[in-house]
Amino acid sequence: MADALILEKPRSPRRPSARRSNFELYSWLFMRISGLALIILVLGHLFIMNILDGGVHRINWGFVAGRWASPFWQFWDLAMLWLAEIHGGNGLRTIIDDYARKDSTRFWLKILLYVSMALILAVGTMVIFTFDPEMPAS
Repeated sequence: MADALILEKPRSPRRPSARRSNFELYSWLFMRISGLALIILVLGHLFIMNILDGGVHRINWGFVAGRWASPFWQFWDLAMLWLAEIHGGNGLRTIIDDYARKDSTRFWLKILLYVSMALILAVGTMVIFTFDPEMPAS
């Protein structure tokens, strides 16, 4: 009778719990925090650029040069660039994980995403920090 109660080992291998990480939790948390920060940064940007002191008609080379001469505005625009790019990239990564059926497709789509994110962040950061306000407008 005791032999009848023995269960065989399952056919599918179990994943060890040591492989689990909290990446998705931190990703979810980042999306909420960066979303709140982006609301403040973008609404501030839109208010300053479109409503204050005459609106968009005053935006030209001189306005951008004067704005980026200040480290405060460089940091503001850099934070907006980095948060928006990483926030959007993380959202797209989630969409790729949800909808790409084949592992190879998922892999190459993520590689394309990460490369494009790195290029946009590098070029945007370079433009913000190497912008020369003394360069004459053409």
